Amino acid sequence: MDTRESGGGTLAVPGARLHYEVRGKGPLLILMAGGNSDADVFGGLAAVLSSGHRVVSYDPRGNSRSVLDGPSADQRIEVHADDACRLLDAVATPGERASVFGSCSGGLTALELLRRHPDRVGAVVVHEPPSLSLLPDAEDRLAFIDEVHALFRGEGVAGAMAKFSSLFGGRSAPVLPEAQDNSAFFLAHTMRPFTRFVPDVAALAPMAARIAVAGGRESRTHVARRPAVVLAERLGRELVEFPGGHSGYAKWPQEFARLLLAVFDALPTGQGRAPCGS
Repeated sequence: MDTRESGGGTLAVPGARLHYEVRGKGPLLILMAGGNSDADVFGGLAAVLSSGHRVVSYDPRGNSRSVLDGPSADQRIEVHADDACRLLDAVATPGERASVFGSCSGGLTALELLRRHPDRVGAVVVHEPPSLSLLPDAEDRLAFIDEVHALFRGEGVAGAMAKFSSLFGGRSAPVLPEAQDNSAFFLAHTMRPFTRFVPDVAALAPMAARIAVAGGRESRTHVARRPAVVLAERLGRELVEFPGGHSGYAKWPQEFARLLLAVFDALPTGQGRAPCGS
């Protein structure tokens, strides 16, 4: 069945099965969730964007409906980027390039996808990618992440997530749309490797004009926004400020979509196409 203009489906990838959703018709736009989120977090944003685009969102492997084939294991951005490329194979028309928006660790996946497959991706917008390793105080920040992980192992999800919230100004995490709660998987297998991942800025530099790095207006003082500031500086880009905080697209979908489309329109894209795995 051709799923490029349908409601989506399930895609078998090495070690997992990805749940993905397709809305609308037009130029291809991929939404990449991060952390413990899934495709549902983009419900409002995708509904707005689908008026003029073919919008694809999906659950990252290990989250919600994207089940692993084997036992749970620590996640790697490189594997998530391979998943995204295979998803492109499933949903893109011949020769089509995708615009990509990545939230949180989805932003790291988007950057790695662009680095590995610049011929498959046009413009990329990354919103508050959580690469704490980029920070001048990275050692202290990563030690904090290890403390959160140890607290999770010793006392469970609630206390660990409460401690983790200090990266977002210490507020309780907003209630976001989700198919299921992935907090335990996130704390066990995603948080540490993803916050340690460092984008290959040198490799991305020749494509920097195609990248917009974004942060939330309401998260200016939050640790979670600081890597975006550093990344933008290293790529020679101005940080783009979006409505809301770390997940402003969920609270302000209309305003967020309007700015997102304007940013995409201002970014150049490249040419060509090569199959994933090449």
